[in-house]
Amino acid sequence: MLSKVEGYVLRAIPYGENNKIVTILTEEMGKRTAMARGAKKPASRFSAVTQPFTHGYFLLQQGRGMGTLQQAEIIQSMRHIREDFLKTAYASVITELIDKLTDDDSASSGVYQLLHQALQAIEEDQDPEAILLFVEWKMLLRAGIRPHLDGCANCASKEGEFAFSFQQIGFLCHRCFSIDPYIIRLSPIQVRLIRTFMFTPLEEVGSIQLKKETKQFMRKIVTTIYEEQVGIQLKSRKFLTQIERNPLLFESADTKKDAPE
Repeated sequence: MLSKVEGYVLRAIPYGENNKIVTILTEEMGKRTAMARGAKKPASRFSAVTQPFTHGYFLLQQGRGMGTLQQAEIIQSMRHIREDFLKTAYASVITELIDKLTDDDSASSGVYQLLHQALQAIEEDQDPEAILLFVEWKMLLRAGIRPHLDGCANCASKEGEFAFSFQQIGFLCHRCFSIDPYIIRLSPIQVRLIRTFMFTPLEEVGSIQLKKETKQFMRKIVTTIYEEQVGIQLKSRKFLTQIERNPLLFESADTKKDAPE
């Protein structure tokens, strides 16, 4: 059966001498995996369209098991992402996280729109670190984690000073701090930011400007949730960490070879 789908390339894995196995996220059909024959050849008609982050139309021959890519057309290549090693690193974490938390063959309209908005924002020069934070917080729901952020997770109070509790996976008010000795205290601005990351659609945020230390603080919280509650370890995050620690090592390197597909 032939199916024409619109989607984004989440992952492209070399297979054999000339082929690639491509994972595509679609809005209506969830994830689809297909063999792109000859895609590793520079002159192949599938060479460009099977690059990670590419937005395109894909004609898939579906059957039992893996499909086969028959035709493809690029809608947007995301060239600015792929030509910038830092944007590539952040976008790679986004696509790997979505890949791990999205099932095959199931409708994924909300996740597809989140990916679309995130990659478009990075392509248009919005802060990739802030965009990644939005994706990470919103994808917690797909991981089965629903942080209690409306008020105190213990007494339901909506007023007072708040802290984040990994034990409760949510906020605790100052009256309940004693039930978790490892709370992370939050300023009112940090409380609002977490709620924004979790509940505000990315398309409604506009340009995002956050201090570096604020982003690092927010990332520490959400990364700890993924590591301790979800158990997800991302290869692309290790690549991102290397870049953040030693950015000068990558500025003159061919990052396309180093960036995870």
